[in-house]
Order: sequence, then C-alpha cells, then structure tokens
Amino acid sequence: MNLQNKTALVTGASRGIGREIAISFAAAGARVALHYNQSRKAAEEVFSGLAGEGHTLIQADISDPVQVETMVETAVERLGSLDILVNNAAAVFEKRPLADLDYEAWQVAWKRTLDVNLTGAANTAFCAARHMIPKRSGTIINIGSRGAYRGETTALAYAAGKAGLHALSQSLAKYLGRFTITVTAVAPGFVDTDMSREDLAGEERASILGQSPLGRVASPQEIAHTVLFLAAPGSEWLTGAVVDCNGASYLR
Repeated sequence: MNLQNKTALVTGASRGIGREIAISFAAAGARVALHYNQSRKAAEEVFSGLAGEGHTLIQADISDPVQVETMVETAVERLGSLDILVNNAAAVFEKRPLADLDYEAWQVAWKRTLDVNLTGAANTAFCAARHMIPKRSGTIINIGSRGAYRGETTALAYAAGKAGLHALSQSLAKYLGRFTITVTAVAPGFVDTDMSREDLAGEERASILGQSPLGRVASPQEIAHTVLFLAAPGSEWLTGAVVDCNGASYLR
C-alpha cells in the first residue's frame, strides 16, 4: 500500500492506535502531521522514529474549536497540502455506571467526552474538508468503536459519541463524494492500548479476551493496517462504510 507524495494529519498520534497509524503512513511514503495534546514527549519519540522526511508535530486541544482550526491550518502550511485526515483522538472521562454518578458528574462526563470525541472530530473534519474541496480530492477516516453498536454500560457518553461519529462519517461521505472526497470509519473492539490497559489487567481480563473467537484483543498495528488500507489508492469505493475491526467479538 503506497502513500508516496501524500500528506496526512493524524490526531492523537502520540500513543496507541494513532501512533501506529502515523508510523504506518510514514513507512508507506506519506508526510505526516502528528497531533498531540499533552503528551509532547511521547509525540516527539514517535516523530523521531518515523521513516522518511517532512513530518511535523502540532499541539492542540481538540475540544477547542479555535485550536482545531489552527491545527488544520498549520498542518496545511507545513505539509503544503492535506490529502488525508485521520480523526483518532479520543478520551473516556468517566467509566462508572449511571447509578454511581450524581447529576453534576453526569453533565461533566457528557460534555467533556462529546467535546473531544464527536464535536472535536466534526470540527477537524470540517476544517480539513474546506481544504480538500477546492482540489476535489481527499480522504477522511474516523476512528469509531464497536461500543457504538454493542453499548457500553460504564461509558455511555463514549459509546454515544462514537455512534454519532459513525453517522457523521456516512453523512459526510454522501455530501463530499461530489468533490471526490471519501469518508470512512473504523469500529475497533478492545485494543491493547493505554485506554484499555486497566480493563485488561483487571478481573475482567479473561472475559474480555474470550469475547473474540481468536481469544485475544487487537494490537494497535492491526487497526493501523486497516486504516492504511482505507487511505490507500484503490479503496475509494468503500466510502460511507463503517468497517468493523473487532475479531468477531460483535457481529451485526
């Protein structure tokens, strides 16, 4: 899969899935803008190990629409263009069942989660699309979640936000197709990242591993491989798809 001469912005690229996406894109020949928020040291480590040249680091708080606009403008300025956007940045701010939350905590969890996972991603896609439309080409890939379909009993805002991101992806695909811009989403199940490490180390580990008939969870590299496939030339006809990448742990 060849991304030679392509430029890409990957949000949340300092660790986990985003880190592996940035690495795989650079190895395929793309010049990559790696976004991070707080983890500058981790982002610099990823940046220093990327294949090729012309990559750049950009800091931004995805929940802030002004910083999102500046991030995209900076990526375009430094890379010279923007061919690919991967909306990967996400967060879980509350992982407790509803019965354990008071109303104030509920409000905070929903606002913070949706500001990053849905509104922030939507703002980033808007700003990127505005650069892609005039040149009538581009690729947007949004990292969703199996939880959007299966439900998450202790992360309701996260699941709802990812469901919204899937719907946003399909709506953008229908609109942006006239400009030869493709939009897809990837819906992973459990992945061995910092976000899920606490769950995988706890009492539910055996149960989580048993959700897939393969008897394990995904590696970040496996999700990145799917994203690379969607970004590569030849995958355009998948626009509008939400690609399940969950090891048959949830079928729909």
